[in-house]
Formats: sequence, structure tokens, C-alpha cells
Amino acid sequence: MKNKTNEFRNPQEEFWANDFGNKYIERNSHNELLASNIVFFSKIFSNNQIKIDSVIELGCNIGMNLIALNKIFPNLNICGIDINKKAIEILKQTNKKFNLTCSSINDFQVKEDFDLVFTKGVLIHLNPQDLNNTYEKIYNLAKKYILICEYYNPSPCSIPYRGNDDKLFKRDFAGELINKYSDLKLVNYGFAYHKDIFAQDDITWFLIEKNN
Repeated sequence: MKNKTNEFRNPQEEFWANDFGNKYIERNSHNELLASNIVFFSKIFSNNQIKIDSVIELGCNIGMNLIALNKIFPNLNICGIDINKKAIEILKQTNKKFNLTCSSINDFQVKEDFDLVFTKGVLIHLNPQDLNNTYEKIYNLAKKYILICEYYNPSPCSIPYRGNDDKLFKRDFAGELINKYSDLKLVNYGFAYHKDIFAQDDITWFLIEKNN
């Protein structure tokens, strides 16, 4: 695990690996979020009649998304990576059957592929210069489906994030990914509103199919 400033590729990696990433854990570990995630993913997969046997999440934090997916698909082969060491340690303690790696997306290497590869509130926090590399990893890891759940904007922009500049970027991540690879097609998309009974943080999701 990297722990020195000059060993991180950029300020965004350092930001999430250290104190701010630790505080994020505390804000996102409540039961209401888990319930909302179960409803969120259930709607996506049931409405599109999709079943999966394996999944990997890039930027899993303490696993609130992966735990929700495991409730929906109890026999799921689950993998996750996150740059924050504390988050991975917490998730390992509570979900021992998950295959977890503490790594940046840039440094993560695996030859396995998965029925579903997804991100949820992660691409928005990456350095924009890392996106092409991340898109390539998402594509190569995906056997069948990709799910992108992020803040959407038709053109790239940066907005302040909890008093920090250059830590949150909005753009059309799914559109860029689809344009990059000709065998990807959009299956469905939707918006999750923060005032819903089972709230999400105003994210737009895009379900993409990979035609091998």
C-alpha cells in the first residue's frame, strides 16, 4: 500500500487513500444506505432481466454496493478493489468470502473477467488523465455487462467537493466508454433521486452490454 505523497500518481489518489478517504467511510456506513442500494440494484437487474454469477467493483470502499449485490445474488463471486487501506481492512473483516485488493485502479492488475464490472461514485473522483486507462481496464475486465453509476454532465466539468477543488469531475463517462469500444451497446439507463424513499445521491446509471 502506498503511503508517501510522492508515491501517488496524482493528488486525487493521495486524497482518497488517506484522511479524507477515512472520513468518507464514517459517512457511508449506515443501514439506510445498504437498504437503498439493495432497491437500486434490484430495479436495474430485475427490470432488465439480468442474472450474473461474478462481479468486480472498482472503488468498493467498505462494500456497501457489493454487500447489497450479494443479498440479491447470494452465490455471487465477488471481487473489489479500493485505494483506501482502512476501507479494505473493514470489508475483509466482515465479508471473508469477498476477494479484495487494496490498490489504485491505475495499479490494479488481474487476468480474470467478470459477468459485471461496475463503478458507483468513483469515476467522478479520478484524475481525468487516468480515465482512458480506467476505461480500458473496465472493458478488459468485463465479460458481459458494465454498469456506470456516476454524476452525469454532457461536457467535462469540475465542481468543488466538500471545500476541495479538483476532486470531483462530471462528464459523460458512459458515452465516452461506448465511443471508445465498438462492441459495447447501451442496454438501459436511469436516474436515482436524492428525495426518493430509497435515496441515492442524484446519480445517473448506464447499463452497457459487451458483445464478444
